[in-house]
Amino acid sequence: MLNIWTPEAIQLFIIFVVPGFISIKAYELIFPSQQPDSSKQLIDAVSFSSLNFAFLYIPIRLIENSAIKTTCPFSYYIFYIFILFLAPLLWVFIWQKIRLSKWFQSNAPHPTQKPWDFVFAQRKPYYVIVTLKNDKKIGGLFASKSFASSTPAPEQIYLEKAWELNENDRFKKEYDETAGVIILSSEIVTVEFFNYS
Repeated sequence: MLNIWTPEAIQLFIIFVVPGFISIKAYELIFPSQQPDSSKQLIDAVSFSSLNFAFLYIPIRLIENSAIKTTCPFSYYIFYIFILFLAPLLWVFIWQKIRLSKWFQSNAPHPTQKPWDFVFAQRKPYYVIVTLKNDKKIGGLFASKSFASSTPAPEQIYLEKAWELNENDRFKKEYDETAGVIILSSEIVTVEFFNYS
């Protein structure tokens, strides 16, 4: 029976899974998406960990061929903390810059899967009118204390202030003592945005 708790097995796990896992989780924070099954995530983690070491092969070889391990063990361990935990984050931010570049977006799909996530991820304040399936319209303010869900959660929106609309569906006044309103995606037909000044 394979003993997974040997020092060698733990070391292999740290080297070939942890960096990739860090990259995956950091990427999911920036670009939320549907969660793949755990077996695919493990394969991705191993793949990304291998890429991490491939990109850093030259500095790793230089460190391993030097005497720094014995002459300055603190620097040696700091170097591998960078390799295992910080470099995977660095690759994600580099990849984010590449994916959001105009050149990349003109040749590949946008990394954000839904317009809902794209708009609300910008965290810009808006006046909003939400039209429901029963044709009722809800006006409100989406600002710093508001919240919108992101993928993979169902779309929901919390507007921190509810506004009364006039007969022309324009903002009339803020409701007295409003503490906001939560609207579920199952009831939404459209969401209109108006610049907040």
